[in-house]
Amino acid sequence: MDWLITPFTNNSFMVQALVAGILVSIACAIAGTFMILRGLAFIGDALAHGVLPGIAVAILVGFPGMIGAAIGAGIMIGGITLITQRSRLSSDTAIGLLFVGMLSLGVVIVSRSNSFSGDLTRILFGEILGISFQSILVQLVATVVIIAIAIICARPFLLLSFDPEQAEVAGFPVRLYHNIMLFMIAITVIVAFQTVGTLLVFGLLMAPAGAGALLARRIEAMMAWAIFFGVLSMYSGLLISYHFNLAAGAAIILVAIVIFFIVFVLQNVRHRRAVTVEGHKHV
Repeated sequence: MDWLITPFTNNSFMVQALVAGILVSIACAIAGTFMILRGLAFIGDALAHGVLPGIAVAILVGFPGMIGAAIGAGIMIGGITLITQRSRLSSDTAIGLLFVGMLSLGVVIVSRSNSFSGDLTRILFGEILGISFQSILVQLVATVVIIAIAIICARPFLLLSFDPEQAEVAGFPVRLYHNIMLFMIAITVIVAFQTVGTLLVFGLLMAPAGAGALLARRIEAMMAWAIFFGVLSMYSGLLISYHFNLAAGAAIILVAIVIFFIVFVLQNVRHRRAVTVEGHKHV
């Protein structure tokens, strides 16, 4: 049992990584649950990749990468809103255009600079094993904000996810709460990129929440399962990366994806057995 505990008791950086990972897991579970229910997976992916040019420019001029990520996310959301409101194009088209454009711009900026050899890896895959105490505090504040938004906007978010027309009938401004939901997802991406990177944050948004959606019907239970699977992925991924000398961020996401498919297979087996039993009863 020592190999399960010793890496954390003997290494302070592992403890800090685990604390940061737990906070990220909670934030991603909440935002990811609403993202799946509302059908915003594409925009979540676009935000996770579209912040790259903002981060690159911020690092080049000497500002924190998080500020650049916030600017990049703001440009993405503002551009999507502008295109959908001022044209007949669908939101998917606007998201796709800005996603590709922002990602291409980021690659161009990175390719034209010679100072991104180490920073690029950190941007794309995070630096969870080198996370600072200040970054953990920032993640804590962001997680509290996300929890507060989810609690305050629980009813309109729920109606918006399942029946937008009913949300309007109930007196909730659909566009306002849709933008608040996008803001919550954006905060999650902006802060979480420091931990697992822009390429991997989308996996942490989707996999635990997706597994939770397979197991539960009530939104509270979905979030609880998503948090559990996220934390389990963090702990297991960190252990695997420590013992086998693997990239921590990638190991965490791979564990999360494996957990999702295990839940998926078990749920399908369970469903088939239930159908078989029901069929025998009728016979």
